[in-house]
Amino acid sequence: MHWCMGTNWSAIKFDWNQVRAFMATAELGSLSGAARALGTTQPTVGRQVTALEEDLGVALFERVGRGLVLTPSGKAVLDEVRLMGEAALRVSLVAAGRVEDVRGTVSISVSDLVATYLVPDLLLELSARVPEIVVDLVVTNAISDLMRRDADIALRHVEPDQPDLIARRVRSGEAGLWASAGFLQRHGRPQSIADLAGLPFVGMSEPVQMLSYLQSWGLPTCEADIHVHTDSMIVAWEMVRQGLGLGVMSDEIALRTEGVERVLPDFAPLPVHMWLTTHRELRTSQRIRVVFDVIAEVLTR
Repeated sequence: MHWCMGTNWSAIKFDWNQVRAFMATAELGSLSGAARALGTTQPTVGRQVTALEEDLGVALFERVGRGLVLTPSGKAVLDEVRLMGEAALRVSLVAAGRVEDVRGTVSISVSDLVATYLVPDLLLELSARVPEIVVDLVVTNAISDLMRRDADIALRHVEPDQPDLIARRVRSGEAGLWASAGFLQRHGRPQSIADLAGLPFVGMSEPVQMLSYLQSWGLPTCEADIHVHTDSMIVAWEMVRQGLGLGVMSDEIALRTEGVERVLPDFAPLPVHMWLTTHRELRTSQRIRVVFDVIAEVLTR
């Protein structure tokens, strides 16, 4: 039986432009970001998303602050239309005679902490799905300049503001204050923020910057409390684990680390976000798009 004979065409009321607008808005988190990515205007994208909501009879987004967040219905729709997006990209490449073999290298910029704790799972998934792709892992704690093509893709803890970059928030969590069991035995277990005064800290940046970060969090620290510091976050975290001082770490990574305990667990944690970023032009590369989409899928589970 021919496929079309079983299709209920009268039930398909939306058009592809509406789907494109919805997917771009969902990926970038705002109408303005979607408009830049699609090369159109924000009102146009807004009208297309609204039209899709009306045609489907469901609310796809809810506004949170200045951004848009998918509703449960929106998430369910997005899971289905992603297949449409992949198929549409493939059709466009075929029509242009530019079908690209995904075989090749993709460079991904990550911090040493992310490379150690999160990337192995990503690479296992990527290798299972597209074994022909080779990953060049650029491990750096500086923010790679994607505009200069320092890397094809980057995982960052800050949202980029360059208009030519596409960014998707793939992780949201919290960070707290952690110490080793041995450290707490030697120095005592703090019961309040005031008890932190005079305790040694391990800095993950130079002391002035680290001190500003700690004090903005409301901690009673001074520069003399930062007994050791390093630009390597993985080395700094190991120093915390070995008992050299208190350290700030995301719960996701700290909970994977043996021998450390949360200090002042009732103290308000710091929000931690992770952004998956690439240059807008690079999304036209089938190889880079595949890697971007796999990473996004794994990290948003």
